[in-house]
Amino acid sequence: MHDDRVLVEARLERVLRERIRPAVYPLTAPLDVEIWSTAGEPVPVAEGLAAPTLPIAEGTPWGAPWGTSWFKVCGAVPAEWAGRTVEAVLDLGFTPRTPGFQCEGLVYRPDGTPVKGLHPRNSYVRVASPALGGEQVHWRVEASSNPDLDGGGVPFQPTQMGERATAGDAPQYVLGPMRLAVFDETVWNLVMDLEVLGELMAELAVDAARRWEILRAVGRALDAVDLQDVNGTAQAARDELAGVLAAPAVPAAHRISAVGHAHIDSAWLWPLRETVRKVARTASNMTALLEEEPEFVFAMSQAQQFAWIKEHRPEVWARVKEAVADGRFVPVGGMWVESDTNMPGSEAMARQFVHGKRFFLEEFGLESEEAWLPDTFGFAAGVPQIIRAAGVRRLLTQKISWSRTNSFPHHTFLWEGIDGSRIFTHFPPVDSYNCEMRGRQIAHADRNFKEKGAATRSLAPTGFGDGGGGTTREMVAKAARLRSLEGSATVQWEAPAEFFAKAEAEYACPPVWVGELYLELHRATLTSQAQTKRGNRSSESLLREAELWAATAAVRVAAPYPYAELDRIWKTVLLHQFHDILPGSSIAWVHREARETYRRVGEELEGIIAGAQRALAGEGSTQLVFNGAPHDRSGVPAGGAAPEAGPGGLVAPVPREGGGYVLDNGLLRVEIDDRGLVVSTYDIGAGREAVAPGQAANLLQLHPDFPNQWDAWDVDAFYRNTSSDLVEVAGMEVAGSSVRVERVFGASRVVQLLSVPWGVKRLDIDTEVDWHERERFLKLAFPLDVKADRYASETQFGHVYRPTHQNTSWEWAKFEACNHRFVYMDEPGWGVAVVNDATYGHDVTRSVRGAGTTTTVRASLLRAPRYPDPETDQGVHRFRHALVPGATVDDAVREGYRANLPERRVTGAVAAVEPLATVREEAAVVSAVKLADDRSGDLVVRIYEAHGGRTRATVSVADGFAVDRAVLTDLLERPLAGADPLATGQGTVRLALRPFQMVTLRIPRT
Repeated sequence: MHDDRVLVEARLERVLRERIRPAVYPLTAPLDVEIWSTAGEPVPVAEGLAAPTLPIAEGTPWGAPWGTSWFKVCGAVPAEWAGRTVEAVLDLGFTPRTPGFQCEGLVYRPDGTPVKGLHPRNSYVRVASPALGGEQVHWRVEASSNPDLDGGGVPFQPTQMGERATAGDAPQYVLGPMRLAVFDETVWNLVMDLEVLGELMAELAVDAARRWEILRAVGRALDAVDLQDVNGTAQAARDELAGVLAAPAVPAAHRISAVGHAHIDSAWLWPLRETVRKVARTASNMTALLEEEPEFVFAMSQAQQFAWIKEHRPEVWARVKEAVADGRFVPVGGMWVESDTNMPGSEAMARQFVHGKRFFLEEFGLESEEAWLPDTFGFAAGVPQIIRAAGVRRLLTQKISWSRTNSFPHHTFLWEGIDGSRIFTHFPPVDSYNCEMRGRQIAHADRNFKEKGAATRSLAPTGFGDGGGGTTREMVAKAARLRSLEGSATVQWEAPAEFFAKAEAEYACPPVWVGELYLELHRATLTSQAQTKRGNRSSESLLREAELWAATAAVRVAAPYPYAELDRIWKTVLLHQFHDILPGSSIAWVHREARETYRRVGEELEGIIAGAQRALAGEGSTQLVFNGAPHDRSGVPAGGAAPEAGPGGLVAPVPREGGGYVLDNGLLRVEIDDRGLVVSTYDIGAGREAVAPGQAANLLQLHPDFPNQWDAWDVDAFYRNTSSDLVEVAGMEVAGSSVRVERVFGASRVVQLLSVPWGVKRLDIDTEVDWHERERFLKLAFPLDVKADRYASETQFGHVYRPTHQNTSWEWAKFEACNHRFVYMDEPGWGVAVVNDATYGHDVTRSVRGAGTTTTVRASLLRAPRYPDPETDQGVHRFRHALVPGATVDDAVREGYRANLPERRVTGAVAAVEPLATVREEAAVVSAVKLADDRSGDLVVRIYEAHGGRTRATVSVADGFAVDRAVLTDLLERPLAGADPLATGQGTVRLALRPFQMVTLRIPRT
């Protein structure tokens, strides 16, 4: 037989495109359309429905950037269409781009009942099936004219469209056809048949018999189609395909669990307020599809997005609640948002699950057991313990498939955290959270699956995402044909819990991955948008203090505890930890609002803290120092208040021979040369120099920063090839008890204050940068005379070790990594810590000099990418770092808290304020003291082991609490089932903690 494969395949492509697909709607009739556009922000639904409208014709431009228009759509089904299926096809001016990145709409009936959403791959609305003829159409469409930030052209180009004030008012879209149409279901099914078979055929080997069997059937089907009468001959064509579509999959076929999905970024290339509407549009589409497709299952994460529907679209919320009750609209994830997991602090990461799970429990009575983070940029090693402590057992993500250097070796595995907690984890081998049920995607999942021979199942999140949209009826139709089809993996709609249960049951001994899940991409998200990151860190610290002092005031002086305020503020902070807000990868509008939000949050939390401390201190003239840190300092107990004891203040600088200054407190001697660089930090007691010979610390280094793509997200390894040391000094002088150093470079200016306090081995560096560079990367370097093969970075409830060498590609790829409050390295008996109050990104490298090893720590301060925010980080920033020579891990932990939780001084009448709970063991650290969320008045204390070893800790609790009834709880403050009784004594609870173990104590009032 002659080889006509290419001929038939090309014929299939053209006939589908030019004859069969257009025949899905053989008859059309125009609708009458009118429009009303808002002058500003979106209006309530009732106002939009009642707004006066004016006629608009097809081909008319409409929609200023970020605007909202309400279309009035009216018409009547022609009488001659009686007995046919009739739909409206509403083209708002859609472009070929993916849904979610352009105009969108939500169709309402005149009474405000939502019908369904509109996007370029889902623009139909069912009118009647069968039609009687004469049915009236009266709809309103709330349409958003969100700009396409890529313009449909070259990606990652700077644009002013990401901020309403700079986007202009030029119409973004041209109204397309708005018509009633007869829907020919037979032709539509023929399209589905041919697409599934054509896509499958393309994935089979050219010499595979099954490929040729399909090819011959497709050829016969195309022969059966009369191109002048497609609608009349479509069934005959379908009959020719029935045999090959009925051939079942082989028993060993890979099994794919499909779940409807619409990953919706809570903010990204659109502001938060637009996400509220994206969620409503998608939820409307999915509830409508669930009604049409009895086997379809849809999963949606992010409790915040459910809360938005409830608050802003009650008419959509009613349909969602009904669908959830039916078990086919499945809330997943158990988190407030799909957050970043690298940068959120210990408590914030825990509260993501607390607030997410509580919302699902209160609204739906559902206990989510799956963490759902398909798009998060890597996963910190402290996260498994938090997931477990929230009562969650499983994790889904696919983002690690984006790594550019190494291919992750597993798709289904156990992920082990720093404390030993393990989570059953699945990476969908389809390598997408936006699967469309295309043949190439299904085949890729099959070929790519790394657990072959040991497991047979994977999950495919199916639907348009990022900007929402969700699953379409075409995807459902394709999945139906792939349920059991020879040559393909099998596909079945299943809820995530069903998939995980089957996957766990068949894979008794999955492999184990220990430590962080590092994404070898998007490393610059640890630095971009520095003010957003400072706002996050500051808010986390203030929330800790607000809970601590409000609880103390409630117990000590019966002050009201601000339950509602703290709940609301926590949710606001958690929202802004979404994986495109905190990482700095959203448009200017998002980050402007984030800065404003953090300012308001800070003011409100400062008010709560000040009010509680005033209530505790009373009226008087005695100065008290309130210590919100988990360690005693200056004679003040952790979590308490007392008069300051011991030396305070800063060492006075003295001139240095040869220029510069010396700061010496008897424990540490720091030399600053005439360039304003630190050339010596000498640990007097240990007789040990921290700065590497011939090197200088506090060295600002500037790099070019123009990655190959993903500007705000990425920093590529080649940035290190070129560097400028900023050593020119514009001015240096003594300012109080600090050395003030000023530098000017490019269009920017830096002022640093260097100081050494009495009584501790610590050099404090306060850096203010007025930053006006473009596509540059600023780092602060500390070359240290330490030979260390590994170093520690703080993460949630502990620290993670990373190598300083680059023996393997896995180690080389971690050229930029995350830390929270400290980075620490040591040789046996002597170490150095670098602590910070707001930065996350850093790099650590090592080099061998003539005699010895230099290990250099560099904190990442600022970047200046131009997409998606062309003004990223422009302006004034402040950073505080400290170099702590001669440090232990305990010192690193202590100094990290000190940098982020400064003492507060209040005058009052009392001599002291005793803490509600204290732990004397240095390794046991209190991360939260609060009252229970259920308003019972019970005390909740969260403690973790911070050094990486075992410890026994005694928790002393204030009078008024029944320690004999204290219990261990999960993060939702529910007693742990099966937990051993706690050892208690007179006002104490005794704990035995494993390395990095975190526990939550709940202690009732007496």
